[in-house]
Amino acid sequence: MKKETPGQNPPDLTVAIGGLVLKNPVMTASGTFGYGEEYVPYCDLNRLGAVVVKGLSLEPRLGNPPPRIIETPSGMLNAVGLQNVGVRAFLSEKLPFLRRYDVAVIANIFGETVDQYRRVAHILSGAAGIHALELNISCPNVKKGGVAFGARPEAAAEVTANVRAETDLPLIVKLTPNVADIAEIALAVEEAGADGVSLINTLTGMSVDIEKRIPHLANVTGGLSGPAIKPVALRMVWQVVHAVKIPVIGIGGIMTAADALEFLIAGARAIQVGTANFVRPSATMEIIDGISDYLTRHGLGSIDKLIGSLNTNPSNGD
Repeated sequence: MKKETPGQNPPDLTVAIGGLVLKNPVMTASGTFGYGEEYVPYCDLNRLGAVVVKGLSLEPRLGNPPPRIIETPSGMLNAVGLQNVGVRAFLSEKLPFLRRYDVAVIANIFGETVDQYRRVAHILSGAAGIHALELNISCPNVKKGGVAFGARPEAAAEVTANVRAETDLPLIVKLTPNVADIAEIALAVEEAGADGVSLINTLTGMSVDIEKRIPHLANVTGGLSGPAIKPVALRMVWQVVHAVKIPVIGIGGIMTAADALEFLIAGARAIQVGTANFVRPSATMEIIDGISDYLTRHGLGSIDKLIGSLNTNPSNGD
């Protein structure tokens, strides 16, 4: 392949998610980057495509009792319980810090009822400095027996349509992998007005202390993230890319630039980095550099030439 020669312009990493244009496809995953302050010594926030902030609820939330996190052989289990300061405190206490940087801010939101989702979206839609919303539909619907909003197409579509009615901001719906057919859920939220989907959220798992014969997590089960889930996430992203017309954001076990490139080649328009932020706080910077270097090495002037370039029939292709 043709290689770029010294003196050529760096590759164009710009991507668009609905009406949101990002300088590059690398975002932080909600719940792994806080509200950004702690990462300033390790990351240049101005270089990120977007910061997806810790999930926001209508009122402050304490989360689950400890222990809430346990390391696994190739990842981690967490049952933090969506602890957060609440949407109003976020706007007054946390958002001003992020507004000092040239970075898109995506507010991840959740609720226990459709009305709570609507109200959080309404509050955020009137705030300066919010560039998009990410809808966490992995939460239990307390009015429907505790079944997650994202577990059924009808429920996923209902909450998406209700939030869509409250905001003109780009709306990304974050999908749970704990379903029989994730493409079916993606289609439902696309039809309900989503501008994009992000996937996957964590896989449900558990860990047992064999000496005490008790769960390692006080909540018993938790969300599995990290390298262990990458093959599952990649397969689901590939499926959803071929099911919907809206942009897909890949999440799950992305630790290196090579991991990110797999998702982009499979068709993801952007990616989110999660667990890697705990292991290597500068991981996002390394991934941005690695993507750019790859494009240069392969003579690709734009990331658009890479996205969705997977050849599943190499014997019939070039």
